[in-house]
Amino acid sequence: MPTRVCCCCSALRPRYKRLVDNIFPEDPKDGLVKADMEKLTFYAVSAPEKLDRIGAYLAERLSRDVVRHRSGYVLIAMEALDQLLMACHSQSIKPFVESFLHMVAKLLESGEPKLQVLGTNSFVKFANIEEDTPSYHRRYDFFVSRFSAMCHSCHDDPEIRTEIRIAGIRGIQGVVRKTVNDELRATIWEPQHMDKIVPSLLFNMQKIEEVDSRVGPPSSPSVADKEENPAVLAESCFRELLGRATFGNMNNAVRPVFAHLDHHKLWDPNEFAVHCFKIIMYSIQAQYSHHVIQEILGHLDSCKKDSPRVRAGIIQVLLEAVAIAAKGSIGPTVLEVFNTLLKHLRLSVELEANDSQQGSVGSIPLSSKDNDEKIVQNAIIQTIGSCVGLQATFFDLFWSSPPSLYVHKDLGTRRIQIMLLRSLLMVTSGYKAKTIVTALPGSFLDPLLSPSLMEDYELRQLVLEVMHNLMDRHDNRAKLRGIRIIPDVADLKIKREKICRQDTSFMKKNGQQLYRHIYLGCKEEDNVQKNYELLYTSLALITIELANEEVVIDLIRLAIALQDSAIINEDNLPMFHRCGIMALVAAYLNFVSQMIAVPAFCQHVSKVIETRTMEAPYFLPEHIFRDKCMLPKSLEKHDKSLYFLTNKIAESLGGSGYSVERLSVPYVPQVTDEDRLSRRKSIVDTVSLQVDILSNSVPSDDVVSNTEEITFEALKKAIDTNGMEEQEKEKRRLVIEKFQKAPFEEIAAQCESKANLLHDRLAQILELTIRPPPSPSGTLTITSGHAQYQSVPVYEMKFPDLCVY
Repeated sequence: MPTRVCCCCSALRPRYKRLVDNIFPEDPKDGLVKADMEKLTFYAVSAPEKLDRIGAYLAERLSRDVVRHRSGYVLIAMEALDQLLMACHSQSIKPFVESFLHMVAKLLESGEPKLQVLGTNSFVKFANIEEDTPSYHRRYDFFVSRFSAMCHSCHDDPEIRTEIRIAGIRGIQGVVRKTVNDELRATIWEPQHMDKIVPSLLFNMQKIEEVDSRVGPPSSPSVADKEENPAVLAESCFRELLGRATFGNMNNAVRPVFAHLDHHKLWDPNEFAVHCFKIIMYSIQAQYSHHVIQEILGHLDSCKKDSPRVRAGIIQVLLEAVAIAAKGSIGPTVLEVFNTLLKHLRLSVELEANDSQQGSVGSIPLSSKDNDEKIVQNAIIQTIGSCVGLQATFFDLFWSSPPSLYVHKDLGTRRIQIMLLRSLLMVTSGYKAKTIVTALPGSFLDPLLSPSLMEDYELRQLVLEVMHNLMDRHDNRAKLRGIRIIPDVADLKIKREKICRQDTSFMKKNGQQLYRHIYLGCKEEDNVQKNYELLYTSLALITIELANEEVVIDLIRLAIALQDSAIINEDNLPMFHRCGIMALVAAYLNFVSQMIAVPAFCQHVSKVIETRTMEAPYFLPEHIFRDKCMLPKSLEKHDKSLYFLTNKIAESLGGSGYSVERLSVPYVPQVTDEDRLSRRKSIVDTVSLQVDILSNSVPSDDVVSNTEEITFEALKKAIDTNGMEEQEKEKRRLVIEKFQKAPFEEIAAQCESKANLLHDRLAQILELTIRPPPSPSGTLTITSGHAQYQSVPVYEMKFPDLCVY
């Protein structure tokens, strides 16, 4: 009951005190005396200079009532303060606000939940009032700390605990609204405040029963949900906080999220972490997305020594963030993301390799940790695929590295190469370009094809699959899946368009490079069935998407060259690989003959396939790639009817108007600098060979005399002369430059006549090597420049690496 004073003393008291005393009834249950409250409000509005005194006196009374646990009078005092605050908006209200905030602080400090909720409600009302002039000295440090503590309430009664937590969240929301609308808004974004506000909100969000897994931005919760559910209210406040963040304070709002997730071990499992960062990415302004991604990358670097599952959880969060940011523009952040992920990919592979070595030495199985590292690696691959654009610096960052990367030195590097190619395969999946130049510019094609020459069949498969993604602009690849003899290509309903000028220009510039990689890829010793299937698909897609008459002739030349290489076998390939090449050639010539629809060509191909079906089924894909296929012991004794003949093809195509002059020129792969980086010997780096088959009619005496002309001194002089060495080097350089830069037509025209003669002579050599006569009937003289080396009987020579232009 309030203290009553006598009439004489009351008359001497200041009027504002008398007006304040009159609003309190004798029994607090009667509530605020409304008539006297109206008088007090009128007085405060009429004399705003008295507001500070009114506020101070009300604060004095409220403090006394709080100490004496007079909750009824406390409620009346706060109601009066709220009404005065809402009614008065003059400049003199600032001293009154200080008294008001002092009284709210008293309520929040009390141990009674009812008073804490009362003080919070009054503060929220105050936060929604727009003041006429900013306050340059007011700070809310106490309220941030107190409301954050209320968010972590551990009251025994669940209902009271929920009520206090909701009050704390609403109080934080009020602080945020009040400060961000103030000119001194920077104070709330200081790290000491964010380190309290953000974890308090996340702590309550964490209690939500079903984590939101929506892909798009979530819908706004209803008012009832906000008032009843702390998790929903905390999420709404968190969104509002992030939505008000600017460039300078974005990082201060995001960093406490990492601290909370680390402290509560929420990266494994990471459902809540993903949920939080989805909220962040959808709530912040789009132009600040790269800040969040950079923070995630920095945290990933700081956790490189943590468990694999923790790192995988962070990377999956990065994946979600990148996917959302990719809808806008994240600019150079792509490069930073790639570099960081590549670094962690290498780290993961190294850790896995070290664990494997320790497991092989010791007796403790490490399969569980190895599997965890694979989870990390798969997460990295998915993230790279999401963040790296098609023409981004993917291969420039890795394949265009020093030459040591072209041949993997250890298992770890190979794993990284395979993972990066799988990422690129995911990036290019579904990509469609109007022209092939857009999909495969020169800066991208060269590094892409480099792995196709590596001694690893899986790397070569991935490169071919990436090529198919980029070439297949009409979704024909599924129809070509599997290498086989197609009875009627028309049944496949191949989609194609007329070759545009840009595609024609691309093939003139890069066609030889594509042919070379297909040719050399067919001759790899570790090829499996899938390699041949992908190589067949490559030839078919080039035919569909990029082939004019000139390209068709080149592809047929390439196929015939592959057939010849399988027969001659200068690379000493196993019989399965030789038959696989023969089957690939058969499948492709069957396809291309039907695509260009030249009856005579189709007839020749069909006839050869029928003959093979009867006499040599191992030359057909349906048989050679079947389990337990019988292989021949050799290919040298087969009849010519089993082979596709150049003269027959030229005759059939020439009758249909094709320019077949170049068919008589054997295909030789184009030479590039990669030959010096790979295990293969450069074709041009070998000494130029001049083959001279002496006629059987030449007397043996002449052979002897020719041999006797080459003395030891002559050979020594030829080899030791510096001038001759320089000439040879210059000659080789010119030949290399010619085959790299000169147009193919010019090279073909110059070599056509010599090539025909050379082809016949090589056939004679092969025949003599296979079936040597009883006595030497010819010799092979090898010359370099003007020096002539030793002549030897033809049938005693071997030709494993003979490459002649």
